[in-house]
Amino acid sequence: MSEFDGRTALVTGGAGGMGRATSLAFAREGASVVVADRSEEGGLGTVAAIEAIGGRAVFVPTDVSDAADVQAMVAVAVDTFGGLHAAVNAAAIEMEVDYLADLDDADFDRVIAINLRSVFLCMKHEIRAMLAGSGGTIVNIASTNSYRPQPHQSAYTASKFGVLGITKSAAVDYAPRGVRINAICPGAIDTPMLRGAISARGRDPHEVATRLSLTGAFGQPDDIANAALWLSSDASAFTIGHALAVDGGYLAR
Repeated sequence: MSEFDGRTALVTGGAGGMGRATSLAFAREGASVVVADRSEEGGLGTVAAIEAIGGRAVFVPTDVSDAADVQAMVAVAVDTFGGLHAAVNAAAIEMEVDYLADLDDADFDRVIAINLRSVFLCMKHEIRAMLAGSGGTIVNIASTNSYRPQPHQSAYTASKFGVLGITKSAAVDYAPRGVRINAICPGAIDTPMLRGAISARGRDPHEVATRLSLTGAFGQPDDIANAALWLSSDASAFTIGHALAVDGGYLAR
């Protein structure tokens, strides 16, 4: 029997990429999964994939930058499955390809809203639900940009620095109260978002993979899912406020 049997996991950005892989990983371990995303088609696809392996899941259409949506998302977890025990905040966008001085104000605000404000909102309501129960774990998806910025990504980098900061600060506040909070810093993971960014910049995928990992290959969404599962498990019980790089050795250079 897995320790996740009878527990509820919530994953934002669960319609695809790292979020879908993480949702499936929790389901394989016996957790009931709340899949949150703006994409109904993708979110329902993740639920169908979970149900196909005998798991339990529900899709909640969610704009993670909207406070009312986030509050409702957490309420669904509690009302449907009886509580919230683990959360992975993976929803994010990457849309800029400009120098900072050329970046549109609205684009900057949108990146910050979806990548950083959403983490604040999600943690706020996830923590409240966990404190009302027996505690829990939260994993926020940051980035290697949290340590080493890439060119032409000022807003994205600022948002991911912020994710790391809010993760560590909240970990200090809530570890004594039974909520354990950590972050993952993915490197070049083969997701639609990464492929879209490479295409938008007119780059060669092989060149990008060689530059951004020691293996010369992209990581896979399951690499992030496995890390999220470990950080949410009792095996990492003494790991608090940590930023785990899953980056093919990129930050080691």
